Amino acid sequence: MEISIILLTAGVVFLIGLLVFFIIIYNSFIRMQNNIDKSWANIDVLLKQRSDEIPNLVRVVKGYKSYEKETLESITKARAFLIDAQTLSQKAAADSMLSGLVKSLFAVSEKYPDLQASENFIALQKRITGLENELADRREFYNDNVTLYNTRMQSFPDILLAKIIHLKKKELFKASEEDKQYISLKL
Repeated sequence: MEISIILLTAGVVFLIGLLVFFIIIYNSFIRMQNNIDKSWANIDVLLKQRSDEIPNLVRVVKGYKSYEKETLESITKARAFLIDAQTLSQKAAADSMLSGLVKSLFAVSEKYPDLQASENFIALQKRITGLENELADRREFYNDNVTLYNTRMQSFPDILLAKIIHLKKKELFKASEEDKQYISLKL
């Protein structure tokens, strides 16, 4: 009789311990998912801010008649692609495209001394460059959170709960090579 009570008590304690263990793992997954969502929201805010500055940049550059029209059209198309992007991979591709085109614009602008001397252009160049630097930091933070989450959900014993509650691997912020070639810039 005494042995059965001890075994029953040990079994109940074991089950309670197992339940607490799974609750801790579950809560850590929720915390990680929220951190990923938060870090993505931070990227999205910066993408919007940079996207809002692009029309100003195009307007300033358009004032210089001899400036490459194709460059400005490519930037406008890339901005529209970013605004219309729905998925993370589409946004990553659009972001990559727009970043490359803006860097090209700044590089090509060196051929135009009047443009380089424009206070509006200089201010926009500093603002967009600052946003690009912040985006790079936020992308890295996002990818760190995603990597940590994906690693945890593929590690034992966390994989057991991940499979039970049907967690899916999160996507890193990166653009495929095909998506990066959406708009070509010919200078």
